[in-house]
Amino acid sequence: MRRLLFAVLAVFAVLPVPVCAQENPPAYDVVIRNGRVLDGAGNPWIAADVAIRSGRIVRIGRVEGAGRREIDATGLYVSPGFIDMMDQSGSVLPRNGLAENKLRMGVTTAIGGEGGTPVGVEGIEAYFRGLEETGISINFGSYFSESQARRAVLGNANRAPDDAELDEMREIMASAMRQGAMGMTTALIYPPSSFASTDELVEIAKVAGAYGGIYASHIRDEGSGLVGAVREAIEVGERGGLPVEIFHYKGAYEPGWGTVIKEAAEEIEAARARGVDVAADMYPYTAGGTGLEATIPSWVFDGGMDSVKARIGRDDVRVQLKQQIVTGYEGWWNIIEAAGGWDGVVLVNARNADNAHFEGKNITTIAQEWGKDPADAAWDLVAEGEGRVMAIYHMMDEDDVRWAIQRPWISIGSDAGASLTPGTADVLGLPHPRSYGTFPRVLAKYVRDEGVLTLPEAIRKMTSWPATRMRLERRGVIREGAWADITIFDLARVQDLSTYDEPVLFPTGIEFVLVNGEVVIEDGGTHTGARPGHVLYGAGKGSSR
Repeated sequence: MRRLLFAVLAVFAVLPVPVCAQENPPAYDVVIRNGRVLDGAGNPWIAADVAIRSGRIVRIGRVEGAGRREIDATGLYVSPGFIDMMDQSGSVLPRNGLAENKLRMGVTTAIGGEGGTPVGVEGIEAYFRGLEETGISINFGSYFSESQARRAVLGNANRAPDDAELDEMREIMASAMRQGAMGMTTALIYPPSSFASTDELVEIAKVAGAYGGIYASHIRDEGSGLVGAVREAIEVGERGGLPVEIFHYKGAYEPGWGTVIKEAAEEIEAARARGVDVAADMYPYTAGGTGLEATIPSWVFDGGMDSVKARIGRDDVRVQLKQQIVTGYEGWWNIIEAAGGWDGVVLVNARNADNAHFEGKNITTIAQEWGKDPADAAWDLVAEGEGRVMAIYHMMDEDDVRWAIQRPWISIGSDAGASLTPGTADVLGLPHPRSYGTFPRVLAKYVRDEGVLTLPEAIRKMTSWPATRMRLERRGVIREGAWADITIFDLARVQDLSTYDEPVLFPTGIEFVLVNGEVVIEDGGTHTGARPGHVLYGAGKGSSR
């Protein structure tokens, strides 16, 4: 028996021992070492390691165990991933989910839907499921627009809904919320959204609020009527019983620079003082961007774009429109006035090969080359464009931008989408530097170079504050148990490089970006191809109400 035992032991003695029995496997998926860790809540940075396992942050401090991937963050800041509060990626992500221009700005989460979901209410569930199945590199959630509900019931008609139609609109909004929309948006300078009354908005907003949603608005006027437009947004939230987010807060009215933006802020702060949950986001630029059709008074859009082109082709209508540019038209924001005249309106995407050589020129210059009145030149460009003709509008003051960005209730939103073809001004994108530069610009210009914001406060505005606004659980912070959405940057090197002349240049200084614990950007700008992003659903998802 003893001989047999010795023989068995001898056999085991010469068998190879598995590697896993000889060495301990890595304790973590990723360990970020020696970084200056900013928690996102506005606190000063601390020197610490960050350990990640299964998509979550599991340890902050001195980390003894090894990571499957180790990142040396010596001299770098380790921040929660940036949250873009005003995104335009909804139609792009199903076609290109990599979102490279977003990620290279440090953005890990985007909230889209100013104009709603890119599909009607009947297709929302399939749309979100498609993003999950195809895979996206960033986290993404979307609002549903009141104008989507309105268009489904009334088309592009400029009239109020009757009681039955209003009920139908309510049910459409309820269905969108049950499928995961994060709330209700309006874009009140654009028809048919501009045709809606405040009372109509309130009634539909009540539905979104009942499902835990937020009301977010591109308000009716961002210029001389800014204060009244802000009051309307607050009223919708107050009467509708839901939080309010004002998109791309600005004072776009040269005679009112230095005053109207502050007067509007007083309305917001007074509302907050009486318990209304209202805040705003902004982009750090003095020019906006939208379609050139915004220069046409809103009544022309009754019936849709085909009706627009028919109307602006008539000489008598053009005479009337030119008069309304001077006198104003109720319910229409005069964006030409906001830009200080046609000199401040620059064509950036003609959507017509014959007119492409005008891109980069203002409307006054184009009109001179054509030998036309500037209004006629602009509306001819609209009529000849194959799709939405895009323009840049230079209409804000830098001092107003500096002042506004310091408000504690301000977060950052780019008003730009993921690029379909990164590094090029594709037809889905608006060539504006905000598409590639928004978040690095905050860090470079307003923190490092000008000291307008402290670094912890800037990070709070781009992380925990928008996460709080959107009720994103365990995001926007570096905290044990939180999702590992992380941006690692070099404050000395971070720089937005995109300009109005060259708007698609990637920034520098964003060294690594992790989404849900996976490295998506590495080595200062290389996209790994990973698609670890999650679809973020609103509170009403799956509700039986």
